[in-house]
Amino acid sequence: MKIVCIGGGPAGLYFALLMKQHNPVHDITVVERNKPYDTFGWGVVFSDATMDHMRTWDLETANEVQQAFNHWDDIELRFKGRTVRSGGHGFVGIGRKKLLNILQARCERLGVHLVFETEAGSDDDYPDADLVIACDGIHSRVRSQHAEVFRPDIVTRPNRYIWLGTHKLYDAFTFDFQRTEHGWFQAHIYKFDENTTTFIVECPEAVWRAHGLDQADQQASIAFCERVFADNLQGAALMTNARHLRGSAWLNFQRVTCEQWWLRNRHGAHVVLMGDAVHTAHFAIGSGTKLAIEDAMALTRQFQRLGDTPDRLPEVLAAYQEERRVETLRIQNAAWNAMEWFEVCGQRYCDAFEPEQFMYSMLTRSQRISHENLRLRDRAWLEGYERWFARRAGVPVAEGATPPPPMFTPFRLRQLTLKNRIVVSPMAQYAAEDGMVGDYHLVHLGARAQGGAALVMAEMTCPSADARITPQCPGLWNEAQAQAWRRIVDWVHTQTDAHIGVQLGHAGPKGATHAPWSGPGMDQPLEQGGWPLLAASAQPYLPHGAVPRAMDRADMDRVRDDFVAATHRAASAGFDWLELHCAHGYLLSSFISALTNHRSDEYGGSLAGRLRYPLEVCRAMRAAWPAGRPMSVRISAHDWVDGGTTPADAVEIARAFKDAGADLIDVSSGQVHPGQKPTYGRMYQTPFADRVRQEAGIATMAVGAISEADHANSILAAGRADLCAVGRPHLANPAWTLTEAARIGYTAVAWPRTYRSAKPQLESLFAREKAQGAGQ
Repeated sequence: MKIVCIGGGPAGLYFALLMKQHNPVHDITVVERNKPYDTFGWGVVFSDATMDHMRTWDLETANEVQQAFNHWDDIELRFKGRTVRSGGHGFVGIGRKKLLNILQARCERLGVHLVFETEAGSDDDYPDADLVIACDGIHSRVRSQHAEVFRPDIVTRPNRYIWLGTHKLYDAFTFDFQRTEHGWFQAHIYKFDENTTTFIVECPEAVWRAHGLDQADQQASIAFCERVFADNLQGAALMTNARHLRGSAWLNFQRVTCEQWWLRNRHGAHVVLMGDAVHTAHFAIGSGTKLAIEDAMALTRQFQRLGDTPDRLPEVLAAYQEERRVETLRIQNAAWNAMEWFEVCGQRYCDAFEPEQFMYSMLTRSQRISHENLRLRDRAWLEGYERWFARRAGVPVAEGATPPPPMFTPFRLRQLTLKNRIVVSPMAQYAAEDGMVGDYHLVHLGARAQGGAALVMAEMTCPSADARITPQCPGLWNEAQAQAWRRIVDWVHTQTDAHIGVQLGHAGPKGATHAPWSGPGMDQPLEQGGWPLLAASAQPYLPHGAVPRAMDRADMDRVRDDFVAATHRAASAGFDWLELHCAHGYLLSSFISALTNHRSDEYGGSLAGRLRYPLEVCRAMRAAWPAGRPMSVRISAHDWVDGGTTPADAVEIARAFKDAGADLIDVSSGQVHPGQKPTYGRMYQTPFADRVRQEAGIATMAVGAISEADHANSILAAGRADLCAVGRPHLANPAWTLTEAARIGYTAVAWPRTYRSAKPQLESLFAREKAQGAGQ
């Protein structure tokens, strides 16, 4: 084949040498705008794992790179006058110029044609090529010319950054955070050759403008950065290697994704995007070069697997796109998390966190590095941090003693102290009769109260018969129901060391429906035996559902009073914790979301208006609930529909409920509108709890796809939430909390006395599995 690579970056050069090595018959040309053995940029970073892949694909190139790279294991944080260091991270730094020079020389030895000082304007410039590799960077001309096929999505991010260098040398990947009168600046610093270090300075747009850097040229910007980081630089100068000194050198990062990665052009040549032309990853996790190198590997692998003749190109390129899309999205999602962390750290974490917790939060910013992964990397550092966290939670841990994992530290709210940070989520069981709970609920909640969680939340319980979701939902609208609940609460209090809470909620427009496993299924309206529905507006949840009546003031008074009466009954039943359900499209949620509230009175319109009635209910319940017992509010922090509630709105919602007396916000999302399109994944709702906690200044409970102790410990240790609610795993295993303690080797947790004989057996089982896994 005749192959042309437009762009002589890592992607084009590495693919050219791999493909030429695979089959020397191919005629391969790399077209580069710069001069021979000349390039621009400072150092690039990739992981030890990428180096291992390079050794597999081309040992000669990998050996040359290895001789030139700088390897380090440590990450160092400079923050608030302190220096914190953690090891075991394994990165490789190499000068971009040195890396490209190695790849250029290897290409020449293999017989690849290198054409320099040539600006390739289009794939049309090579009509006789069978394959054109468009690796012409983030501003790819080829991608732009075929935008209707590639369908790129380019998002410009708000932070500003400037890519500089210095001759001061560092022995760790260093992050330096400095506060100025207008806000925080951060520097990403790493050595990449024997005498040069990359020094990237980043800040929010507003801080950048406040310092007048939008009016500063490069030299003025460099001088400013030298002043901000003077304590770090110790007299060393910062440098730019930009090709001109006119205008600002500050940039905004652009995230690039493409729906389609390849096409056949009008000349019959196949064109495929590679590297930054098809995807970018923020420098916060240093994966841009990794992605480019691994693109080259993946495309070569498909040629090896499917054949490297022109007739095989469509199949090869389709397989390449399919293979790389999944891995690329995974890396881009991690990079996005890391990027967002740096964008908001000045607003959320820098002022609030001590250096210890700030370091942990920074290390886990991408959500790729978990709590136990940190233990593998640097056990001593993590145990030191766990010791610090435990002491902050009131657990006296002697220096050198093994500390409890974060999830097993206590948490106090008002006069209630939870023994640990795990909550059994309120999970609807649809097993009541006329609102009465019975033996099933005693067994269900009692088993989970014995399972190690600190707080067991009963399912959504209704303050009136017409507040039910289904005919099988429990209630607290009469004294008989309160007595039935008291039996369960008393059992939990006398037979376990767990606490028990109740969630009060009104189904609103989602009422009078079938249980999930009966009839047509969940959310489907009852054909008979239903009841009139209420909502903020006369809008059904499903298009074919029953139309609710828009509440008038009399309805509001009655429903509020029902909630207050149910609150008194919950207190008399002995519940330790009360939660108000204002999420998931139920009655109070229908007031909050603009998707479901179309009122023109004082209870509609702005967010403040939409919150007016739910806050009225919350205040009335708080006044009726004993002062020493905590009260939380569950909210939907994201409707996942354009025009609905956003995470920014969730902060305002949380502040309002805090002012109304809520002690904690249970941060969920979705189920407000049937057109929702959530982005699922592990711990996918935790960022909402994190944002609410930091920006609204209130304790939060994280929910959603938290299924391992590792998840919970990561969330809690990073300060993203104060409690973790675990739902479905507790359905599968009532003793989930005790099981996870054994799984991670935490043996200090207490078991119910009747079950203690099983404890050493389970702990030994997991210890053997762990030892066997380590030996493989």
